[in-house]
Amino acid sequence: MKDDGTEVSKHLNFSNDSPGFSVFVNKLNQLINIHNFSQLKIGIESTSLYWWHIFEYLNSNNSGLLLRPDVYLLNPNRVHAYREGFPNLPKTDPVDSWFVAELVRIGRLSPNRPPDMQYAPLQRLTRFRHQLVESLIKEKNRALNLIFLKFSSYADKAQNPFSDIFGKTSSVLVEQFTPDQIANTPVSDLVRIISDSSKNHISEENVLRCIELVNDLSRKAYRLNPKMLDTVNVTLTMTLENIRYFESQIKKIDKVIEREFSAFPEKQFLSLIKGLGPVLAAGIVAEIGDISKFESDKKLASYAGLVWKKHQSGKLKGENTPITRSGNEYLRYYLVEGANCLRMHNAEYSSYYNQKYREANTHKHKRALVLTARKLVRLVFALLSKSQNLLGRS
Repeated sequence: MKDDGTEVSKHLNFSNDSPGFSVFVNKLNQLINIHNFSQLKIGIESTSLYWWHIFEYLNSNNSGLLLRPDVYLLNPNRVHAYREGFPNLPKTDPVDSWFVAELVRIGRLSPNRPPDMQYAPLQRLTRFRHQLVESLIKEKNRALNLIFLKFSSYADKAQNPFSDIFGKTSSVLVEQFTPDQIANTPVSDLVRIISDSSKNHISEENVLRCIELVNDLSRKAYRLNPKMLDTVNVTLTMTLENIRYFESQIKKIDKVIEREFSAFPEKQFLSLIKGLGPVLAAGIVAEIGDISKFESDKKLASYAGLVWKKHQSGKLKGENTPITRSGNEYLRYYLVEGANCLRMHNAEYSSYYNQKYREANTHKHKRALVLTARKLVRLVFALLSKSQNLLGRS
């Protein structure tokens, strides 16, 4: 496509491998020679990681292209939003590629830099950890639904006697007992089960208190139809096994992340912020990369999607301004997780969170937490910029 929108070639299929890339390059070189082009722009839709190799090849010095291209990595959501304005066009590969080219032509976009190999390995690890955490959350939500079926009142975290409903002691009880079985089991047996599963880390007084609360929950619980019990037991046990598996995997990847992050001694000060730690610091650093890419903390916050849409018409201004959610989801996740840890372990951030919580009219926790994450962005930007400046002078 020329810069006036004129198409200069029919749709071209090529395989996403090294020989296919050669076919692609040869075709582009033919068009460059025929039309005497002086500039080349290439748009790629960032679907999963299928873009990775071709993006690297195009940005390398030995791509084989006659012109060094500007390469644009487009979020599929952006391409989809653009094509929404053309509802009558079919959904085909040629049409999809036309939309990508058209966005590059008119979209006021900036070319994407190639992956920074200094940070890319750490980024793979921290992103994989994020995916493990998402899987863990899904399994826990599934388990809570099954626990509700089997032992309805036990699924209420506010009433549950254990701090972690998925902890070993709690899991033993909910796996092995129905409400009726709890009520009919001698206290001495329950004391032994809880003491053994907790490895005697719970005092006798607290064990008895837990049993009293569990018995109270068993009286309040619905009774599940016996025909459903075997199915619920099997699926609950397997789901709890999945939870334990994902938790063990997260512990393993955390150790690898800490080891990889130790290769960035100039960034270690982030992990020393009270409440942040090396894993969250690594996730933030991996997604930001070179801080000099960002002119200000506002630009960094925008990159993370921690900005709010204005909702205004005439003199009317909406009170609920939703977060954009259009930035780097991984950076946003690590910043929000970092803010959550800071508000629990850092007095300054705890005070700030509580203030914003009181000021919010709706979604108090979410709004206060995101605003706390925005405050963390300012600190991260200041510290990384200072570190960069010190390195530049050394």
